[in-house]
Amino acid sequence: MGDILQDIVACKKEEVRRFRQTLPDREIHAMAVRDMERGDGAERPSMRKAVMDSATGIIAEFKRKSPSAGWINRDARADKVPHDYEHNGAAALSILTDSRFFGGCDGNVGEALASGVTLPVLYKNFIVDEYQLFQARLSGASAVLLIASVLTVDTCRSFARVARGLGLEVLLEMHTARELEHADCDPDMFGVNNRNLGTFVTDVANSFRFVSDLPHGACLVSESGLSDPSVVSLLRDAGYRGFLVGGHFMSSPDPGKALADFISKIKI
Repeated sequence: MGDILQDIVACKKEEVRRFRQTLPDREIHAMAVRDMERGDGAERPSMRKAVMDSATGIIAEFKRKSPSAGWINRDARADKVPHDYEHNGAAALSILTDSRFFGGCDGNVGEALASGVTLPVLYKNFIVDEYQLFQARLSGASAVLLIASVLTVDTCRSFARVARGLGLEVLLEMHTARELEHADCDPDMFGVNNRNLGTFVTDVANSFRFVSDLPHGACLVSESGLSDPSVVSLLRDAGYRGFLVGGHFMSSPDPGKALADFISKIKI
């Protein structure tokens, strides 16, 4: 399958170049400032708090396809599935906003919020440029994903600072021991991805492997390949508080019901 991550990053850089031609930095910056000034300065719900306060910590993900699986749920609606997730026990939501590889768009976040969703939403994309952080703010999200494997430590630290200035929390995603140095960026949440983004091969043992290397008492999130409630229970015992699950729910005819069934089997 080759290195999928390299293809995605190259695509993201080209996307941002095109976005800038239509909406230059100074304009999107001004839009973000106006957005922050509206609503009497109301803060968006904290994803970190929602996950830490939850009995199960399930971050239910909305995605229509993936590079490895192809179309998972082509007709899934962003104004329905996230709403169903909220009403079936999700602690927070993740919405894939990449179009080419995952079948999403920034507008999906707004559609979910317009449907009545009140849970914090993670803007999940491959952030390679500061510009995308302003897109995340304008989408209505509460948090943004920063992926260690595509960012230097200094860039990650800079992006985290900009994100916080925009009122966004940061979920830092790591996959290898080498990427643990990014933890110094002081994110709101520490994520361990069980999926190798180059090959898309999944190994849930990855989360168990690195848990002792992450800050004790921090908001730890295990991501990808979580299809067994008993594994989530073991990860909770190991110290994780958030569990990002997408494909397992989205492959069901009724993702909301699949979430409810999954939660009912988690031993708390």
